[in-house]
Amino acid sequence: MIDKLEGIYKRWLNIGEQMNEPSVMSDMKRFIKLNKDYKNLQPIVDAYKEYANVLANIDSTKEVLKTEKDDEFREMAKKELHELTEKRDVIEEDIRFMLIPQDPQDDKNAMIEIRAGAGGDEASIFAGDLYRMYVKFCEIKKWKIEEVSLTEGTAGGFKEIIFEISGDNVYGQMKYESGVHRVQRVPKTETQGRVHTSAASVVVLPEADEFDIELKQEDIRKDTYCSSGPGGQSVNTTYSAVRLTHIPTNTVVTCQDQKSQLKNYEKAMKVLRTRLYEIEYKKYLDEISSQRKTMVSTGDRSAKIRTYNWPQGRVTDHRITLTLYNLQEIINGNVQELIDQLQLAENAERLKQELDK
Repeated sequence: MIDKLEGIYKRWLNIGEQMNEPSVMSDMKRFIKLNKDYKNLQPIVDAYKEYANVLANIDSTKEVLKTEKDDEFREMAKKELHELTEKRDVIEEDIRFMLIPQDPQDDKNAMIEIRAGAGGDEASIFAGDLYRMYVKFCEIKKWKIEEVSLTEGTAGGFKEIIFEISGDNVYGQMKYESGVHRVQRVPKTETQGRVHTSAASVVVLPEADEFDIELKQEDIRKDTYCSSGPGGQSVNTTYSAVRLTHIPTNTVVTCQDQKSQLKNYEKAMKVLRTRLYEIEYKKYLDEISSQRKTMVSTGDRSAKIRTYNWPQGRVTDHRITLTLYNLQEIINGNVQELIDQLQLAENAERLKQELDK
């Protein structure tokens, strides 16, 4: 392990030197990548320094035990050696998890799409509940959330809503939310008091920036049209809504929630870039999804990942067979426990794979 850590430390030092070279500083794409790698290696480097210090102290303490004749000093050295050995074991365990190859997209912002599924109006209402759950979760995490586009349901909630979350390690947390979420409860429209099952799908994508996807303007067709829905006098009179079509892949993106055509265009470009990035990223996910049961941000969006049962006040995550009886807390934004358990299960699985190599 120490040899591997020393290699990482040398790489970290080398990256730091490269970042100060004029040729790198003038190449923004390369500089951003190096800066990202430098920051990602920093926690491992810090752990390596602490680990090396503990190992050195263990060696010096063992040397004391070999040469010291005084019983009192020997007793103190034995106690210190025991504490240092325990500390070494803890640090080694932490480092093993740090050395697991991380998803390079984890520290990106995320683009989220929630769509009402089976269940009619109740599915749209549930999609709205999920959106509010994530809004409250973002407030707890101090992340910024911004709506990109939405279509409201006829009885409340949303038929579809797309929004962006920005902050620290957003995708690394939110990727576990991808999949079909089911709700079991008595709908407001139900007169017989029967429990219905409805569903909404959540798709979480790492946001692509201009350095991930290079878009050629000649490959994009831009159409403008009048916005529909709420928005005041400008609705149906101003061509502020934007539709972008990426001709090579026939990918279509629309945005109409802003009164400004320029702002709608910027948002639509952001979604288009992310959609195109998803095509390449999906290949990577498909490759690893067959190996990890907890990595759910896969191309299989039909996978039922979680059930919210109102009559029993429970939430069940089917990937790790975890059931919690605090539905109201979770629906009010306390999603962290679920995410933590999923991360723990996935890291344990990934660690096992690394050890088996």
